[in-house]
Amino acid sequence: MKIYDIAVVGAGPAGCMAAIRGSQMGKKVIILERNNTIGRKLLLTANGRCNITNTSTIDVFLEKFGKQGSFYRDVFNQFSNHDLQNFFKNNGLELKEESEGRLFPVTEKSKSVIDVLLNVLEEYKVEIVYNYRLEHLQKASKIFKLTSTKNEPITAYHVVIATGGVSYGFTGSTGDGLRISELLGHQITDLKPGGVPLCVREEWVHNLKGVTLENAGLSIGYGGKKIYLPRGNLLLTHFGVSGPVILDSSNKIVELMDEHGDLKLYIDFIPELNSEAMRVRLMEDFQKHSKKSLRTYLKYHIPNSMIDPLLHILSINPTKKLNQITKKERMVLQETLKALPLTLNGHLPMDKAMVTCGGVSKKDINPQTMESKLIGGLFFAGEIIAGCGGRGGYNLQQAFSTGYVAGNSA
Repeated sequence: MKIYDIAVVGAGPAGCMAAIRGSQMGKKVIILERNNTIGRKLLLTANGRCNITNTSTIDVFLEKFGKQGSFYRDVFNQFSNHDLQNFFKNNGLELKEESEGRLFPVTEKSKSVIDVLLNVLEEYKVEIVYNYRLEHLQKASKIFKLTSTKNEPITAYHVVIATGGVSYGFTGSTGDGLRISELLGHQITDLKPGGVPLCVREEWVHNLKGVTLENAGLSIGYGGKKIYLPRGNLLLTHFGVSGPVILDSSNKIVELMDEHGDLKLYIDFIPELNSEAMRVRLMEDFQKHSKKSLRTYLKYHIPNSMIDPLLHILSINPTKKLNQITKKERMVLQETLKALPLTLNGHLPMDKAMVTCGGVSKKDINPQTMESKLIGGLFFAGEIIAGCGGRGGYNLQQAFSTGYVAGNSA
């Protein structure tokens, strides 16, 4: 029976990089992929443009992965964002930098990334078996036996599991690797969505789907506490809110929901002014433009479509002239422009999330090699590892880096 040096389960970015690195080390490598092509989920990233990585420092990368981010210090040092850039450049694909250090292929097409991976896999003669769904994995006498629902058993001295999480399940990420890892004794942390839009109770928000609040100040209130999010564009949807800041912070917000229930989302329409400066601005504006209607004045501060719903909430007649607004009404308006409260009462389901937060516990993985601490010769790479990073190329870099280290160690 043919025994491979390394069998890689999953042909996403982590699995492909693991296979490439293993084959570069002179090993006989096979990839087992559930779909009929590699990188199916990769095609979807950044709306098909593929935000490969980020130009940030390693410290920023670690920070993006939260409290346990230091787990990745070794892998990011062994295969950094600069190493990843050089990998693609040396294989004919230049990257370009956009806002916040995000790096994309100059072609702006995820397919360009997949083409590079396919070409390098072919160059190093990595064997790929498509339409292979792993059903069972066991180890006996230092050899792993992998069986699927259809194919003949495959044997290997080392195995890298890179099957991803459970987000975008239609791409094949349905948790098979997590199920098998748990059967082998590994702890699986709670699976939560990362990069997921949030639901809002107030129905008037749902009627404003498609409206974007640019550079809004945002904060989350719970249990008498308030945490501030970065400024950014907030997108209103038919179910609630989305946009870069929400997606970046959603894993933290979901955790707070699990602990505290419904949360308050406060929107600051004019974050460049503090409350006192806002009070002075309104007083001056109301005197200067005293004959204007309140509706006309508010066009300077909020989108037109939000004016009437906002004034309805405040019970102020939108046709009222500024010189007719009472001091009490002006104070309430000031407070609302600085902190419009919305109720966060849920999030979209896991299959709508960009990434899975949760997976094989880091406690069960050697951070220097990505090898299981429970089963020698078994390695993990990519999204199957518990935790997730913020948007901006950080999660893909994690996939490529952990894949490289797993393949190199195997």
